[in-house]
Order: sequence, then structure tokens, then C-alpha cells
Amino acid sequence: MLVGLPHTDVPERLGVSLAILAAFGFSFKAIFVKLAYASAEVDAVTLLTLRMLFAFPIFFIIGFSALRGGPRLSRKDWLLLVLLGLAGYYGASILDFMGLAYITAGLERLILFTYPTLTILLGVLFLGKRFDRRLMFALLLCSMGITLACVTDFGFSDDEARVITGVLLIFGSALAYAFYSAFSEVSIKRLGSMRFSVLAMLVSIFAVQMHFLLVNPLTHLIQPTPVYLYCAAMAVFSTVLPVFFQSAAVRRIGAPRTVLIGTLGPVLTLFFSWLILAEPLTLMQLAGTVLVIAGVMVVNPPKRG
Repeated sequence: MLVGLPHTDVPERLGVSLAILAAFGFSFKAIFVKLAYASAEVDAVTLLTLRMLFAFPIFFIIGFSALRGGPRLSRKDWLLLVLLGLAGYYGASILDFMGLAYITAGLERLILFTYPTLTILLGVLFLGKRFDRRLMFALLLCSMGITLACVTDFGFSDDEARVITGVLLIFGSALAYAFYSAFSEVSIKRLGSMRFSVLAMLVSIFAVQMHFLLVNPLTHLIQPTPVYLYCAAMAVFSTVLPVFFQSAAVRRIGAPRTVLIGTLGPVLTLFFSWLILAEPLTLMQLAGTVLVIAGVMVVNPPKRG
């Protein structure tokens, strides 16, 4: 118990702290990927495979009890799980890792952060969600923000085609994760969040391993020590812990406030990519970041109370 704090303030302050830690952890994922690329000639598939191998045992141990309970899965349940596992933990991740080979970590995080707006757009298009004019305004703000942020990457790159390739890959990643977010609600309601997450992870682990075996020899898993360290750090500090920190924060302070605190993510990535990776930090990037965050908040406004 914290001395000097009212009892009702402790859960709230803890929730805020956990939300900040989650944003901090998620923001460092791109930093770890960039550091791994810089430390050895490792490809995106191998890097993602190592990340999954480090992260999965922790998820499985924590979620094992969830796998033993709940309703029996129907063919429809398995079909949706496979689609969501391929889109979320596999598809979004592999496109993200590939894109980071072409653009800066700051721009990557900014494009990925459009996924809440894209999730709502998919809900309107395919799930019968109500159309809101704020969605069009949010899409406009996000588009303007990404355009401004791209100016920096184009200005510091000798190959514009590489930047365009990276932007398209990361946008594909954001769209895949938005698909996962939009359609996972159905499975989560039936299976529970923990059971769904572990099963979706199993599907993605299998997909990643198959992808690796199809394109790489097993010897590619033999990497310099720094690559293993960065992948382990990515798995623990930018995958497992942030997921649980975010869930705990939502329970204590609610989803709207957690989303609001999560807007620190792109700012943190920009700062640490400048500090650690020596990537450029410009007014255009900062302006683009503000516009994208504003777009996300338009469709996810914080609620009082």
C-alpha cells in the first residue's frame, strides 16, 4: 500500500503507470528490429521466427489453463481463428518486419498507429457498424500526418522506391492488424480473451515456422549473439509484458483512457529512434505525428467518468 495516497487513487495511478509502461514497451519494438538488422545480415522471416520462439513459451505457460476450459471449438470457430491468426500475429508482423528494412522506425510506428481508425472503417464496411462523419475527418487527418512524415524519409533517402515500398508494407501491416482487431470481437466473446489469444498465437507460430522452412535453411537460425539478445528483448519487453500491462490498465482505468495514454507510443518511438538509431527528427515528423494522433482521438475520444 502506498503511504499518503487515498485507497481509491492507488488502482487509478497503477493503471496509468501500467498504460505508460505498455506504450513504452510497444514503442521499442521497431527499435529492437532496427538494432537487429544493424548487427547482422538477418532477414525479416528469421527475425520474426526468433521473436516468436522466445515469446511463445511465456504466452503458453500463462494461458495454458485457459486452453483447458471453455466451449468446444466448432469448424466455424477454427476457420475464424485461422484467418485471424494469419492476419494478426503472422501477417501484420511479417509485413511490419519487412517494411522496417526500408523506412525509419519513427515513420513505421506512425503508420501502424492508424490501425484504430482502419479498424472502425472495416467495421463500417463489413460488420454493419454505424457510419460516423468523424471517421472521414479522422482518415483525412491520418493521411495528412503520414504524408508529412514521409517527407522526412524521402528527404534523407537516395532511393525513393525503397521508401514507397516500406510505406506500402507497413500500411499493409496496419490494415492486417485492423482486420484482426475488427473481427476478433466475435471469437473473444465466445472463447474468452486469454483462450483466443493463445490459440491465435498457436496458428501464427505454425504459419511463421512454415514460412521460415519454405524460404530459409535451418542454419539461418544460427545468428550472432546480439540478434538473439534483441529478439529476446523484443519478445519480453515489446510483446509479452506490454500485452499484459495493457490488459491490466484497461481493467483499472478503462479502454478510452488507455487508448489516450497509448498515443505516447509514436512520440516515444520518434524520440528513441533519434537517440539510439541516430534517425532524423524533424518538424515535419512532429507535425505528422500530431495529425495522426489527432485522427485517432477523433474516432476514439476519451470519455469522462
